[in-house]
Amino acid sequence: MRARAQLSLRSVGLAFGDRRVLDQVSFTVRPGEKAVVVGENGSGKSTLLRLLDGGLTPDEGELLVDFPGSVARLAQTLPETYPVGPDHTVRDTVDLALAELRSMEAELRAAEAGLGEADADGLAAYGALLDRFEERGGYRADAGTAAALHALGLGHVTPGRRLGSLSGGEQARLALACVLSSGAELLLLDEPTNHLDGDAVDWLRGRLAAHRGTALVVTHDRAFLSGFATTVLEVDRDTRSVRRYGDGWTGYRSAKAAERRRLEREHLEWREEVDRTEELVAAAGQRLAVTGRDPRQGFGKHRRSSENKLSGQVRAARRRLEELRREPVAAPPEPLRFGGRFAAPAGPPAPPGAPVPAPAPAPVGGVELAGVVVGGRLAVAGLRVEAGERLLVSGPNGAGKTTLLRVLAGDLVPDEGAVRRTGRVGYLAQELPHSPTRRTALAVWAAGRPGPPEEHADALLALGLLREEDLAVPVAALSAGQRRRLDLARLLDRPADLLVLDEPTNHLAPALLEEVEEALAAFPGTVVAVSHDRAFRTAFAGRRLELAAGRIREEAARGA
Repeated sequence: MRARAQLSLRSVGLAFGDRRVLDQVSFTVRPGEKAVVVGENGSGKSTLLRLLDGGLTPDEGELLVDFPGSVARLAQTLPETYPVGPDHTVRDTVDLALAELRSMEAELRAAEAGLGEADADGLAAYGALLDRFEERGGYRADAGTAAALHALGLGHVTPGRRLGSLSGGEQARLALACVLSSGAELLLLDEPTNHLDGDAVDWLRGRLAAHRGTALVVTHDRAFLSGFATTVLEVDRDTRSVRRYGDGWTGYRSAKAAERRRLEREHLEWREEVDRTEELVAAAGQRLAVTGRDPRQGFGKHRRSSENKLSGQVRAARRRLEELRREPVAAPPEPLRFGGRFAAPAGPPAPPGAPVPAPAPAPVGGVELAGVVVGGRLAVAGLRVEAGERLLVSGPNGAGKTTLLRVLAGDLVPDEGAVRRTGRVGYLAQELPHSPTRRTALAVWAAGRPGPPEEHADALLALGLLREEDLAVPVAALSAGQRRRLDLARLLDRPADLLVLDEPTNHLAPALLEEVEEALAAFPGTVVAVSHDRAFRTAFAGRRLELAAGRIREEAARGA
């Protein structure tokens, strides 16, 4: 079965009205591969899965998806995955997922009833049907569904339970269990780790690694994808293209690093050629000027021949210089850096009799809470974060993490208690505004700066987070990923001693997440962060604090 499976795109393009989503996309996924699809929110990852399962038709190009063992797609909600409503039951959803297997089983039973009278062709047809049923796990379908429901935390949900009584997270996990149990050869999974705890994520990773068919998985979860991915497909929102990387997550990271080195080398080579050509133009021009003044250079046709030769060299060099300047090779953006204000390092001891230097300013960036209460959401008797310290806040949904960070950042004034801060605060909120401004990205970036916004365009572009054509776009028209990058750009550019980061990995592509982590590791100030990203949490070096029902439950020892 797997030898016949095919998945390939050739020059595929798709647009929604005037908005081009995918352009000249070409790649192939081999049978049995486990490919992850990465890219920022709004880049077209979910659209790509809808193309592959036939939910969308490309405007141009060739799309071939041929899997005899069928295709199953997990959307981000249950009703998008299966045609069910709140009055349907869990059993109804499972029946829809297993409908094809149940139909094959019915065919088998009918064929078995007539085996005594079957001819050679009938026996061969029965054998082929039996092979397909076994390959797709038909005999294990019900048991596999029960096992998946249990592993995903739904073992307590009865088959007759109505979907309207399930939470959004429970519905999403039910959809995932059904897709995995459907026996489909090609699995298309859109953010399957949403609503899963750590144990469920580990189970899913193993389940996908053991899948006998092919899988394409859209995910932002680096800890998850690094455990099973054999291939990375990166959807680039800027170019509307898809690029394939082999050797899984490790190969992707290595290729990205090599690509940056290549861009640095090409820029350096361009810069060196510009310098050489400028020197050649200047030297040739000087020689030409000398031949026109120095009688020792000769007279008559010999001098004119020398002048013509030199002037030709000057013209050629100038033409080349114009070409180089007309098509510059840009340097890759500088590594991201968070700003701050800190005391200079201590120098050597002063000689005897030298004036006593002024004492170094005290470190800044600390924050302290005392008796803080915010409605019924937060009650902190005391919390102190020293200047230069790192603190990771964790806890279940609704524990008060965002409320605590808003108080620390000064974005929310508590009903009771005191908040004392030293230094400047940089705050990255978790949620994007529901009604974003109609001002352009550049206008938002330049707000509060002297002069017109256009004077600050180069500073924004230098960060490498937005393209030049994005700057004139209203913020309300930007994708979630672009708006997050704009927020990040504003945070990076403003000096801060204390960074308060609420889910800093939201809406960002994995490659950019790693740049942010590197910038945080190099930041010498204070950091308080909340994150559900397991890779971010694993790499975080600092103190851990856990909230439950708005109160500090446990404060772990310093260290990862």
